[in-house]
Amino acid sequence: MAFSPQIAFDYLRSAQERHRLAHAYLITGAPGSGKRALAAKMAQLVNGATPDAVFAGGAPDVHVAGPESKSRRIVIEQIRQLEHTLQMQASGGRRKVAIISEADRMISQAANAFLKTLEEPPNNSLLLLLSDIPEVLPDTIISRCLTLPLAAPVDADLSPEAQQLVELLGTVAVKEASGVHEAYWLTQGFTRLLGKIRSGLQEENASNLKSEETRYKNTTDGAWLENREDHYKALTESVYLQRRAQLVEVLFLWWSDVLRASTAMTERELPRAKQATEALAARLTTPAILRRIRRLEELRDQLNRNIQEALALEVAFLHVFRF
Repeated sequence: MAFSPQIAFDYLRSAQERHRLAHAYLITGAPGSGKRALAAKMAQLVNGATPDAVFAGGAPDVHVAGPESKSRRIVIEQIRQLEHTLQMQASGGRRKVAIISEADRMISQAANAFLKTLEEPPNNSLLLLLSDIPEVLPDTIISRCLTLPLAAPVDADLSPEAQQLVELLGTVAVKEASGVHEAYWLTQGFTRLLGKIRSGLQEENASNLKSEETRYKNTTDGAWLENREDHYKALTESVYLQRRAQLVEVLFLWWSDVLRASTAMTERELPRAKQATEALAARLTTPAILRRIRRLEELRDQLNRNIQEALALEVAFLHVFRF
């Protein structure tokens, strides 16, 4: 279940007060969910840093790494520098804080190097990894962090694909019953949305690559342009995984609202879908709703492990959307 930034911070503050704070946290969530603000508040809590200075480079003993290279990746040199600074003693008795922004942008060598830091964290340190798409992080890194998923803000604008998905879900929710046919229909609709996302990214990046080829073909060698082609292929896949994860998150938001409705809670993640989620809540027991949420968690794990996408979706939707 995803948390609001305030609830997540309250949880971390309680752990700090009880001397139970972990050495590493993976803070995840869609853009706008408050990952950086939460990391800044954590730095203030354990280090006394001024939140506004954390990402501006002015907070003592707070070290931030993020994509800086031309390819917008986190390279191994950045991780080595981070490790070096973490080995140094903090001043004034402060706790050392390391924040890796967009941690999913680490190249494999950087991720492997940082794994050693997670396995043997420096004394008096707190490691915070921030990611929109934690699904692309190595399992070895994820398993060594406590994950804190943040919910998208209630008033956040949904992407066109997310809006279409909410409409599809609403169509099924208002029916008296949903069987195999409806589950397959939703699977096909979800798959079409993913296809639309991928084709749009491919067209956009193909256009960008063509522009670069036209601009630089007479001023650089062919190897550089070949690398740019690889860059855009990797970018397409990376952003696709992010957008897919966001659509899966919509499924979680939907079923979270169904669960809230079944327990008479008034707060909604998708207020525009309130009528549909309440209609579904009236037909299902709370244990039945929780089983579906757990099955979605399994789906997310399967997609993280690169299990065949179409098969994973089909099996999961048959379990989740038959009622």
